[in-house]
Amino acid sequence: MYTLYWSPGSASLCVHHALIELGVPHELRALDLSKGEQKTPAYLALNPNGVVPTLVVEGRAHYEAASLLMTLADRHPEAKLAPPPASPARAEYHQWMLHLANTVQPAYRIWFYPGEAIDDPTQHDAVKAAARKRIEAAWARIDEHLARSGGHMAGGAYSVADIYTTMLMRWSRNMPKPATTWANCKALADRVKARPAWATLYEREGLTEWR
Repeated sequence: MYTLYWSPGSASLCVHHALIELGVPHELRALDLSKGEQKTPAYLALNPNGVVPTLVVEGRAHYEAASLLMTLADRHPEAKLAPPPASPARAEYHQWMLHLANTVQPAYRIWFYPGEAIDDPTQHDAVKAAARKRIEAAWARIDEHLARSGGHMAGGAYSVADIYTTMLMRWSRNMPKPATTWANCKALADRVKARPAWATLYEREGLTEWR
């Protein structure tokens, strides 16, 4: 049994998606971020960063979306949501998971919350413009990679890297140049959204945009 602390459409979405794909028993504990429930002492004891997701695994709390996806894939190898450890594709898988976590997701944080990067509100537009440039450059690189890799992020097969990528593409849906502007990115998103787990995810989280 896993316990996932989550909020609709947030960074917990990819972990929730993976749990559904795996079909493993799990409990969901929703947090209302608008009410600051992620900043309560009880939650901070689980995740001192005060963000979602947090996943409780065998009684211990863990966080960081990319790490949780990789942990789930490794704990359930029969689902084949990551390349096998000894396979040539494993290094590519690690590379893209860390690229998404270290380059793409932080740029979104700046785009959505420019005040975290700089206090001066007159500079927020410039901060967002810089973040947008980084995000769009990342999608251009990912699109080129998908063209060479058979349409998947790692090893030519569906994995948690595709789940993670699709969540981040979803975040771009209202940006001036969404990720789906790039043909290969759109093709990946369409394949992921066609899977039964996506419909279940949307029903559970009460989401309607970007079906």
